[in-house]
Amino acid sequence: MQMMEMHNKDMPMMGMGMDMAMMQECIEACSAVEQACTMCADQMMGAEMAMCRSMCMNAADMSNTMMRMMMRSAGMQMDTMKAMLLATMMMMTACADECMKHADMSDECRMCAEVCRQCAMTCQKMMDSMSMA
Repeated sequence: MQMMEMHNKDMPMMGMGMDMAMMQECIEACSAVEQACTMCADQMMGAEMAMCRSMCMNAADMSNTMMRMMMRSAGMQMDTMKAMLLATMMMMTACADECMKHADMSDECRMCAEVCRQCAMTCQKMMDSMSMA
C-alpha cells in the first residue's frame, strides 16, 4: 500500500478515480497467482498434465502482465484496464477449473486453484470499484 501511495503522489491516475487499497490488493493477488502457478507448472509431469501445465504457465504470465499494468498508473485508460481485468478473471477461472481436476492428487494444484479463484474475485472487486468511480 505504501508503495502505491508514493507512486500515486508522483504519477496521478489520470482522473480514473482508482481505489489505491483495492489496486494494491489486486497486485498482491496477481503476485500470489504468479508464484502458485509457477510452482504448480514446475511439478507437472507427463503428457496427461500438459493442459494443466500450459494453463498454469499462461495464468502466471497473465497475472504478471496485469500486475505490471496496474503499476504503470499514469498511462491507464478505464476501458483497457477493464478489458485486462476481465481477461485476467477469465484466465484465472479457467486455470482454477483445470487445476481442480487434479486437486485430490496434488497439493500444488489445489493451492493453485484456490489462489486463482481468489485473484479472479479480487479482479472483480477492482472492476466493481472502478464502475462506481
